[in-house]
Amino acid sequence: MMRPQPPLFRPSIPMPHGLGDREAAILREIVEEYVETGEPIGSQTLAQRLQPALSSATIRNVMADLARAGLLFSPHVSAGRLPTEKGVRLFVDGLLQFGTLTEEDRASIDSRLDIHGRSYQDILSEASSLLSGLSSAAGLVLAPKSDAALKHIEFVALGPGRVLVILVGSDGQVENRIIETPPGVPPSALVEAGNYLNARLGDLTLGTLRERVRSEMDASRHELDALTASVIESGLATWDADGGTLFVKGQGKLLADITEIERLTTIRMLFDHLETQETMLQLLQLADASEGVRIYIGRESGMFGMSGVSMIVAPARNEAQKIVGAIGVIGPTRLNYGRIVPVVDYTARMVGRLLG
Repeated sequence: MMRPQPPLFRPSIPMPHGLGDREAAILREIVEEYVETGEPIGSQTLAQRLQPALSSATIRNVMADLARAGLLFSPHVSAGRLPTEKGVRLFVDGLLQFGTLTEEDRASIDSRLDIHGRSYQDILSEASSLLSGLSSAAGLVLAPKSDAALKHIEFVALGPGRVLVILVGSDGQVENRIIETPPGVPPSALVEAGNYLNARLGDLTLGTLRERVRSEMDASRHELDALTASVIESGLATWDADGGTLFVKGQGKLLADITEIERLTTIRMLFDHLETQETMLQLLQLADASEGVRIYIGRESGMFGMSGVSMIVAPARNEAQKIVGAIGVIGPTRLNYGRIVPVVDYTARMVGRLLG
């Protein structure tokens, strides 16, 4: 079935020299076909879709001009055309018509992020999962470490060599991490470690507490049982990273179209970058530099240094408009931008309220 044929129209931003309504309409049709199927499209197919009608010869001439401008390329000698990253960028900036979020989508996001009876981590993990599901790409949700003072620290044994650290901030946020400890740590050592840290909390932030405790332990290590000291050090080391917690869901969806990102080794490199401290800091910087949803195509973000990958990211802001996190989606260049941008925007606003 043929898609509805959009009329020729004047783009909303100035086009490069020589790119008028006819060229814009053809570029738009080629990019939309690419986003929908990943396949090149030829002049004869375009001639059947465009209104007002254009001859195949005219379309071929226009496509040749767009190719010379660096907006299209031909994957094979006799094939149709595909957009370059430059072509996709031009489409996103001036030709894309963004959709609106349906009431059904809003209700789905609201219900999945319902805070009642759920932990802070569960909500953020769910946000990452729903972004992945709604975009058919990998969902990214980053929550920075809180600067709030600490109220309580507790250590709970999970099994041999594994302990759950529960960190409660004065702002009510709760973070849970699992740490590795030496085998044979008795329950009394976990209690002593918690008592030792809680006695020193006061109005200290985690960073200040970490430095004070390390100084004290260096000066009076003999006053602590060796296993208790090990638990304390392991618990503090868990919180050393200042970038925050990054939830990544749906990495497997990046494998759906190997030809789009070209090589499996490239995807493996991408997986290696995700969930690293450097990625978290860069993601925050990108969010901090944007007022709303930003689209990065290929190498534009500077995060991955590879083509064939696009990222859509938005800041999550609290009621005071302070950035408290970053929300994003990463996937192949042929993401459905018109569908995903409003999803990322709405989810970022919802998560901002929760984190705020």
